Amino acid sequence: MVHLIDRRVQGKNKSAPNRERFLRRYKGQIKDAVARAVKGRSITDIESGERISIPVKDVSEPTFGHAHGGVWEGVQPGNEQYQRGDQVARPKGGGGGGSGKGQGGNSEDPSEDDFVFQLSREEFMNYFFEDLELPNMVKTQLTSTTDFKSQRAGYKTSGTASSLHVLRSLRGAMGRRIAVGGKSARRLKDAEQEMTVLLEVGVDPKEPHFVALKQEIHHLRTRLLAIPFLDPFDLRYSNRVKVPKPASQCVMFCLLDVSGSMDEQKKDTAKRFFILLYLFLTRAYEKIEVVFIRHHTTALEVDEEAFFHSRESGGTIVSSALNLLGQIVRDRYAASDWNVYVAQASDGDNWDNDSATCKQLLVNTIMPLVQYYAYVEITDGQPQNLWLEYEKVAEQSAHFAMQKIETPADIYPVFRELFKKQPK
Repeated sequence: MVHLIDRRVQGKNKSAPNRERFLRRYKGQIKDAVARAVKGRSITDIESGERISIPVKDVSEPTFGHAHGGVWEGVQPGNEQYQRGDQVARPKGGGGGGSGKGQGGNSEDPSEDDFVFQLSREEFMNYFFEDLELPNMVKTQLTSTTDFKSQRAGYKTSGTASSLHVLRSLRGAMGRRIAVGGKSARRLKDAEQEMTVLLEVGVDPKEPHFVALKQEIHHLRTRLLAIPFLDPFDLRYSNRVKVPKPASQCVMFCLLDVSGSMDEQKKDTAKRFFILLYLFLTRAYEKIEVVFIRHHTTALEVDEEAFFHSRESGGTIVSSALNLLGQIVRDRYAASDWNVYVAQASDGDNWDNDSATCKQLLVNTIMPLVQYYAYVEITDGQPQNLWLEYEKVAEQSAHFAMQKIETPADIYPVFRELFKKQPK
């Protein structure tokens, strides 16, 4: 198979199809390059683009050359120093005649630099998150949602008695009576005024014109009385239809232990994990809200600035954060309208009596309200009492996940493990 590459100069944005084909063709090499780039950059800068390189051997292209065909005769330069069979002494310095201190390459082929190009922010994020997916993400797209809400959609001419709209029906009946009997009503009014004038001037009631006028008035009144006040045609019923409920929104709760046992290095690791998770959620949902909860002996909802930079610290009572979490979810984020995700970071140190309380709160209160709960324990020692209790929660709840982070380098692998694609 021969690949032809079009290198003609193109206008602005006209090379986009070629770029897409290049990204598809070298997808594996680019993913490897992105993985290498992630290791060398801060998590806080993960949303920017990246300048990556691909070994030139992976992007080699076919070239055209001219071979020496036929029989060629040539004259080669000779020498006066060596004859056939002589051994040539090794040059001093172990290499050629160059004066450099380095050593020459072993390959006879000319070398080339690696192919370097710039990935945009969007392209970098696509490769970074390509094989990740939020577990239980069943309501992220409006096209696939199964939730509906009832919405008013005008009126209809049939329905149940409970949906009868009285005011709209009476208004329609009045309009019908005006439309049908309007002309007759105006003529009746004129005829009655004319009869009044005739009676005032003393016209004989037996006079033919008076008799005809009287008969016309009787006919008009009979006709108007024949118009029903309310006809079945006038009845209108409230019409309600079911429309898909926008469910592509989620709330992310970030729970951070700021007790005295959480040093600055552990807090920084937790911050990076939350930032990475937030960037992931912004790509999965159209609307996202983030709730930050810091806790030591007490829990408090704070803004992002205080969450990451407050210097407050103390003992550890994790149940205070879980109680506040449950209260906020019940008060502000109904399960029918919001996808609730929780990420908790701690060193696992907690009061012994409180860890059992945390387990009961999670099993009985928190887990029925959330889509997914991710717990990361930042420690390089033995499992703490909180970890042991949370293992019991993981056995009972499939949407509860827990992992350990020992060093900042573990953030990305742990993140991938927590949010890897689930089998269909």
